[in-house]
Amino acid sequence: MLGAAVRVEASMDLNDPVLFRSLFEAAPDAMVVVRSDGKIVLANERAHTLFDYPRGVLEGLIVEALLPSALRAGHTGLRAGYVRSPRLRPMGAGRELTAIRADGSAFPVEVGLSPVASSDEPLFAASVRDISETQRARRALARARYDAALADLGRLLVSAGGPESALLEVARHVRSALGASGAGILLCARDGQGCRLAASAGVLPDALSKTSDDGWLEQLPVEAHAALVAGEPTQWLAPGQGLIVSVALGDGADTMGYVVAVLQSLEMADADPMHFLRAAGHLASAALRRTQSEERLSHAQRLDALGQLTGGIAHDFNNLLTIVSGNLQLLSLEGMDPGSMRETLASASRAVERGAALTRKLLGFSRRQPLRPRALRPEALLADLVDMLIRTLGEAIDVRADCPAEIPAVYADPGELEAALLNLALNARDAMENGGCLTLSVQLDHDDEGRPQVVFTVSDTGVGMPPEVLARAMEPFYTTKSADKGSGLGLSMVYGFARQSQGQLRIDSRPGHGTHVRLALPAADAIEPSALPTQSSPPAFHGMVLLVEDERELRQIAGRYLRSLGFDIVEADNPASAMEWINQRPDLVAVFSDVVLAGGTSGVDLAHWIREVRPGLPVLLTSGYDRGHGREANGYEWLAKPYQLDELGRRMTVLIASARGGHG
Repeated sequence: MLGAAVRVEASMDLNDPVLFRSLFEAAPDAMVVVRSDGKIVLANERAHTLFDYPRGVLEGLIVEALLPSALRAGHTGLRAGYVRSPRLRPMGAGRELTAIRADGSAFPVEVGLSPVASSDEPLFAASVRDISETQRARRALARARYDAALADLGRLLVSAGGPESALLEVARHVRSALGASGAGILLCARDGQGCRLAASAGVLPDALSKTSDDGWLEQLPVEAHAALVAGEPTQWLAPGQGLIVSVALGDGADTMGYVVAVLQSLEMADADPMHFLRAAGHLASAALRRTQSEERLSHAQRLDALGQLTGGIAHDFNNLLTIVSGNLQLLSLEGMDPGSMRETLASASRAVERGAALTRKLLGFSRRQPLRPRALRPEALLADLVDMLIRTLGEAIDVRADCPAEIPAVYADPGELEAALLNLALNARDAMENGGCLTLSVQLDHDDEGRPQVVFTVSDTGVGMPPEVLARAMEPFYTTKSADKGSGLGLSMVYGFARQSQGQLRIDSRPGHGTHVRLALPAADAIEPSALPTQSSPPAFHGMVLLVEDERELRQIAGRYLRSLGFDIVEADNPASAMEWINQRPDLVAVFSDVVLAGGTSGVDLAHWIREVRPGLPVLLTSGYDRGHGREANGYEWLAKPYQLDELGRRMTVLIASARGGHG
């Protein structure tokens, strides 16, 4: 047998053209042989069938004739490079291309290349395979991956704790599903001026990661810019950055921002990834709109609760004003002994402190802000709340509290937690029209996974709720009260607060047996200190202080305070006058200014100007609003009105000492 095989091989002419042609025609793939100038010199039957040409027509064509016109110029350059450095490139190792048939219809192909030995001139063989079915299978798998990513993203967005975590999940899922090198969410500023990067995953180009305005949007190709403005997903090749795909969150004037991803491929993405991007953008838009709606509902609910408290607040303030007014009238009487005078002054001061505390609570309760959880002492929170409820709910409601000393700190937003408990207390009051007992208690419990929780329970002895009312109690705007007693937002907002805080809300109620509402929130690992440790009194300082206050009587009181502390003062009733004093008086040791000033320039604006022209001059700001009329202090010291004489002295002295220590 071995001898026979040797004889057959010896008798076979490997250079036989008939044998070569037979093997060429028997190849399972379309085969074309091309000269270095791109002209096809040989094509098998499978090639003619694949490209739908009659037999013999392919020979003589330039190979670029088999490509779409948009790709021909680029392919000519690629072919010239291959001719200069020919090498074997197996099927599957090269790029996928798009080819066209004789009728102009396009289809995806994969190409393998190999140089062919020839005695006349260099030749190159190309094997071409139609991968339409393979590509359809890949697209089906990709669509399944996109669908799974969208389903997972939707689930996560429903349970997201806030807009920051929601947008981060969107960026992560877009990057993972598209195989992008980076993805991010750009949000437009509320005033329409500029964008900021709100969330990102992976690596983004500097033009996106450091954007602070709309410059990147204005630099887009015209088609891409128009698509984004119309709310359509778009893509463009950015020099040095790659292929960028993006879709707007919203459309037109309602655009909230943009989802942006940088793909690793330089070939344009097809319809499937762009459809996924559009769907991810819709989910992100929905998450943002939900957050905005929750904020509006929360604010409306707070205002609703404030409206219900108006009568009690007016009563409480009138009592405080009566105390202050009465003590002032007593001081005007002649013949008061020093002991009685001191007690009268102390009584007036206590009334002022109570009024200031109530004002701070109202400001904190009514302001709009995202959750800022921190560790809170339940006993301190409950004591303050009960004190307010006793004074505002009326004498017919017996308010009781029970908070064991060993209860750990709770991790929650202090303003939102107080607002939630206040709303539960108001609901309890409304359920006890003829009076009753309201009990607020705190206990330690554990959730289903064994994690510690602090449970606040608000119980009443009211009429209770039938099952059909209890089943709908937490629905927004559902209420059994008359229109003048509530909007139906209270329990729904408490429920939303519990969910955002990773807690639970449970209601137990029966007609004639009252209602018990359990608000369970995570226990904190440690209690944050409510105040800085007491420090030794700093040495007293004297010198010239600039006082800036536009209300004359307040300016007189502040001036008398500062003089009694040993300071000399110059006064200004507006920012322009203050600037003149600062330029004229190099001996100033500090500036004490109100935040809200007449003329459109605030105390914060004045402090910014001082920081530039006199960087070593310390500034102490004061305001009757919460943190300076809703603004951050921007690094400046801040003193709340009404302030005490000793507190003003301590803050001024510490401020001057700090400035002198930092400047030599």
